[in-house]
Amino acid sequence: MTYWKELALGVLEGRELSDEEAISILDCADQELLELLQAAYTIRYHHFGNKVKLNMIINTKSGLCPENCGYCAQSSVSDAPIEKYRMMDKESILQGAEQAYNLNAGTYCIVASGRGPSEKELDTVTSAVEEIKEKFGLKVCACLGILKPSQAERLKAAGVDRYNHNLNTSESHHDAITTSHTYQDRVNTVELVKDSGISPCSGVIVGMKESKQDVVDIARSLKILDADSIPVNFLHAIDGTPLEGTDELNPRYCLKVLCLMRFINPSKEIRISGGREVNLRSLQPLGLYPANSIFVGDYLTTAGQESTADHKMLEDMGFEIDFAKEGIPS
Repeated sequence: MTYWKELALGVLEGRELSDEEAISILDCADQELLELLQAAYTIRYHHFGNKVKLNMIINTKSGLCPENCGYCAQSSVSDAPIEKYRMMDKESILQGAEQAYNLNAGTYCIVASGRGPSEKELDTVTSAVEEIKEKFGLKVCACLGILKPSQAERLKAAGVDRYNHNLNTSESHHDAITTSHTYQDRVNTVELVKDSGISPCSGVIVGMKESKQDVVDIARSLKILDADSIPVNFLHAIDGTPLEGTDELNPRYCLKVLCLMRFINPSKEIRISGGREVNLRSLQPLGLYPANSIFVGDYLTTAGQESTADHKMLEDMGFEIDFAKEGIPS
């Protein structure tokens, strides 16, 4: 029995990895990568079978953000030539929901730039969510920044199933990425939505000059946070941002990161998110052995793969689209 299989069976029995074991996954020799993927798939299959969740994102407000996140084209420190606009009207958000429905996406993610939503922006989102639930029956995830308790309660009452607020990186690396809010601000928002009865979604961006120990630390932090869904983003460095030109990733390392997330968070939705196409490249299909969820369509300021290609990839691999309505937790 290989080391990786023994490690996976230990996880299925409830054992947590040591730091040394976790780092060994990221340091896995390339010639052992298929064995590592098979071990991660053993854990994934135990919890999810061959089902894959599809998610679609809509950027309802672009740019104009006062935060200084170094990876983001929409931040106050970015010179990236992106489209900037204020909050969409309800009709545009509903049109996006119809597209998500037609793409067989089970979850529709409503995202807006900014530190947090204004009451007027929240009015638009909650009104749209109520109609989306009635017309399409989609699960709705909102990502609107830092929330106040009353705002979380309004989102819950409108029918929001899930709220995304990524930790993005480890606590020790956080100040190298942004200083306009703290790591604890992010943790507090996730805890707030949990307290309101909304399913928590929180993830990571890999490739921002962090150490391997940082990657292990953020995987553990997400476990402690008990996030139901963990988006794993791979940095797509955009010209005009502070991280412009950063190119630390290769497809094999990205697969090892996904395996690590599965080993440390065995029963959670692991979603391959932004940067999938440019970082995993031809190895994209292999990412679904540790992960069980992807985005279809475009991201916030970068283009995704053609949705028909994603559906074909799932079909070719023998995976099934999970059409089930998301519960809390999923």
